[in-house]
Amino acid sequence: MNFPELTPCPVVIEADATFFNRHEGICIFHAPKFNKVLTYVFIESETALIYNTLRNNIERQGFTILAAVIDGRKGAREVFSDVPVQMCQYHQLMILRRYLTMNPRLEAGRELRSISKILCYVDRAEFELLFAQWCHKWNEFLKERTYNVDGKCYYTHRRLRSVRRSLMTNLAYLFTYQDYPELEIPNTTNYAESVHSRIKELLRVHRGFNPALKQNIFKEILAK
Repeated sequence: MNFPELTPCPVVIEADATFFNRHEGICIFHAPKFNKVLTYVFIESETALIYNTLRNNIERQGFTILAAVIDGRKGAREVFSDVPVQMCQYHQLMILRRYLTMNPRLEAGRELRSISKILCYVDRAEFELLFAQWCHKWNEFLKERTYNVDGKCYYTHRRLRSVRRSLMTNLAYLFTYQDYPELEIPNTTNYAESVHSRIKELLRVHRGFNPALKQNIFKEILAK
C-alpha cells in the first residue's frame, strides 16, 4: 500500500517491522523528515523479500532513497547495500540488555553494560576504543570452556560471547548518522516505532475486531 499525496523526492527512510502476534505483523517505510509513512505491507514473517518489495514500491513512485535506518536484520541491510545504513541504536541496546540483563552477575558483563549506556551519547571513535579495550581485557576470559559429564566442552560465557559478536557485527552501522550529517539520518527508528505503538494500542483496546476491519483502521492510522 502506498500513499501518493507526498511529492516524490530524495528521502531518508526508516524501515521497520513489528508483530502483533506470532503470524500477524506489519512492515513500514517511514520518512522521518516528513513524518509520513510512504508504503507498508501486512506480513507473516520478516524477510529480505519484504524489504525489497517495499523499496521497489516507493522507487516506482519516484522516491530516491538517500539512506536507511533499520532494526539490524541482515536481510534488510543487504537490500540497502548501495546507500548508507544506520543500525537503530535502540535495537542494539535491546540486544545488549537481552544478553547482559539489567544486573549482570559477572564483572565483564557489568563493564560492558556501562559502556553500552553511553552508546547514544558518544562518537564512533570513543565507543570503538572503549569496546576494543573491553575485548582485549576479557579476551582470555571469554575463551574459557566448561566440560560436561560426557567430556564434551562448550564456552563457559556464551552470553557474553554472543553480545560481543553482536557488537562486532553491527559496529560498522551504529554511527553512520555521524558520517553523513548533511543527510540528517536518525540514529533510531523511533518515528516508525511510534506508528507501531499506536497500532498496538488500538489492538489492545479493540481485541474483537475482525481482520478486515483491523486492516482498514490500520490504513487510516498510517495515512495520517
